Amino acid sequence: MQKVGVIGTGNFGLALANLLSINREVLIHARREEIAEKINTTREHKGQVISEKVVAISDFEEITRECKLIFPIVPSSNFKEMLVQLRPFLTPEHILIHGTKGLHIESDINVVEELQRHEVLTMSELILKETSVVRVGCIAGPNLAKELSDKQVGGTVVASRYNDVITEGKKALHSSIFRVYGSNEVMGVEIASVLKNYIAIAAGMLEGLGYGDNSKALLITRGMAEMIFFGKAFGADEKAFMGLAGIGDLMATCNSKLSRNFRVGYFLAQGKKPEEILADLNEVAEGIKTIKVVHLLRHYKFNSPLADALHKVIYEDWDIEKGLSYVMNLPVRDDTDFFNTNA
Repeated sequence: MQKVGVIGTGNFGLALANLLSINREVLIHARREEIAEKINTTREHKGQVISEKVVAISDFEEITRECKLIFPIVPSSNFKEMLVQLRPFLTPEHILIHGTKGLHIESDINVVEELQRHEVLTMSELILKETSVVRVGCIAGPNLAKELSDKQVGGTVVASRYNDVITEGKKALHSSIFRVYGSNEVMGVEIASVLKNYIAIAAGMLEGLGYGDNSKALLITRGMAEMIFFGKAFGADEKAFMGLAGIGDLMATCNSKLSRNFRVGYFLAQGKKPEEILADLNEVAEGIKTIKVVHLLRHYKFNSPLADALHKVIYEDWDIEKGLSYVMNLPVRDDTDFFNTNA
């Protein structure tokens, strides 16, 4: 597998293409021909310098013909549409390793009062449902696109049920500036990469309200517990939350102004409305949607006080201080209650 593909020219897709170009020639798919042409002629897009080993195209058939290993990096809201366009050209020989930190919801979350498990799909589950591809995986970890594009040292985890998917992902991505680890706990890795988004919103809120490191540490620790409770309800193994996709990504997104979800929380604390923030951001912040999804799954009885409080603030018009008071006045439990399978 000498040539690899990337689908999506967002900030992370571009940064990933540059990382892949250290080891391979790369084809990156752009939805619009003019974007592909711009990348190929100027070697720059969205402020990132693009490697000479990266060639942009706008043809799904070409990327599947030239590349057996493909990394789809598109927002969860566009993921199914992308798969529908891509699937006529996919075969069981292809490997798809996605980098989308979101969930696909089969129902309209603005209409239903609760969701069932079968209505909530990870991107790996969606790929398996919509295409003939069998060898599926994901990448997740503290992968802030700006730092990756600046060639700062970083790392990620490639998760899959199949060891050859992990092996091919490592071969393509591992380099002197980017360490790649493997995991067979794909469900836990995907769930961790999704849930950290709303914890980062809460962290941004604390920063915006002027709280310090003690408060942030409390939030991150209990946010981690909340992620594990949810993961167990979905059948995930708790150890997936202890690695790069869990605590690693959580630390990065809860402490960095480069994190879109962190910035959403920060601006919410400044009094801005969610729709105003998202319009100014001009990027997808998955955490807003995730809060709603977790709320609609609460009948599964996992412990989620942070998600509950965030739902009250964002969807029920509570002020942030009232939401914080709600969390701080809940009964406390054992410090490491997330290790208790009966918790």
